[in-house]
Amino acid sequence: MEKWQDYTAGKRIGCKKIILPTINIRWLVFFYAFLKRRGEKLKKILDACCGSRMFWFDRTNQDVLFADNRELETTLCDGRELLVKPDVKMDFRDMPYEDNTFKVVVFDPPHLKSAGTGSWLAKKYGILPNDWKTYLKAGFDECMRVLEPDGILVFKWNEDQIKLNDVLKEFGKKPLLGDQRGKTRWILFMK
Repeated sequence: MEKWQDYTAGKRIGCKKIILPTINIRWLVFFYAFLKRRGEKLKKILDACCGSRMFWFDRTNQDVLFADNRELETTLCDGRELLVKPDVKMDFRDMPYEDNTFKVVVFDPPHLKSAGTGSWLAKKYGILPNDWKTYLKAGFDECMRVLEPDGILVFKWNEDQIKLNDVLKEFGKKPLLGDQRGKTRWILFMK
C-alpha cells in the first residue's frame, strides 16, 4: 500500500484511497501513459486553449480534452456569467502529452495585443504578451507535436488587432484551407 501512495495524488480514508479533484500534472502524465499502454479509450480531440468553450455545440463533449492556462468565474458587464474551467490547466507552449497523441487539435489562442487589464475583453479572450510572435509560434509548434500524423489542427483567429497573414508568417507552414472573409478566421492545417 505504501508504494501505491507514492504514485498517486490522493487522501486516505480508512483503508481506501480516493483521488482528489485537483490533478498534479506529473500524475496526469503517468496515468495517461498507463491508460495508453492498457489500450483504454483516450480523448481524441484537444482544445489547447478552450476559454469558456464558446464555439462548442456540446461544451461537455466526452471526446474533447478542454485545456487552458487559467480558471475564471466572473460576471461580465452585461450580466452574463463567464466560466473558464478547463479539464486540465496547462500552458499550450509546453503540454504534458506524448508526440502524436490527438487526432484533432483546436488552437484558439488570445488574439488581443491590448485591452484593459480588468476589461470584459481581457477576461473573455485573454491578452497576448509583448513577444506575441514567439508565443504563438511556440504554441503552434507544440500543437503540431501532439497531433497525430495526418491529423487536423483547427486554428481560429480574429484579425481585430493583428492580421492573419502576420500570424501565418510566424508559423512557417501553409494552411490546408480556411475561410477568407470577416475578422474571425477559421484555418485548417494537416500534419
